[in-house]
Amino acid sequence: MEKLTINIPDKKSSLVKQILLGLGVTIQQHTHTNPSVYKEKLVKISIWSEDDLRFLEEGKNAFDNLKPQQW
Repeated sequence: MEKLTINIPDKKSSLVKQILLGLGVTIQQHTHTNPSVYKEKLVKISIWSEDDLRFLEEGKNAFDNLKPQQW
C-alpha cells in the first residue's frame, strides 16, 4: 500500500473524499491535540532531585566498572 498526501481546496474536499472512498481508499483523520490535555500530561511529570539522580549515576557506574570474569 502506498501513502499519499494531497492538498484539496476546501470547496472540493467532500467531493474528492467521496470519489476516493468509492475507489476503496482509506482516509486517515488527523487528530489535533488539545493544548489543555497536553498541559495536564506535562504537570504529571515528576521532578527528580539530585539524590535521585545520584543513585542512578552510582548504578550506571557500577555496571561500567564490571569486568568479565576470568576463567
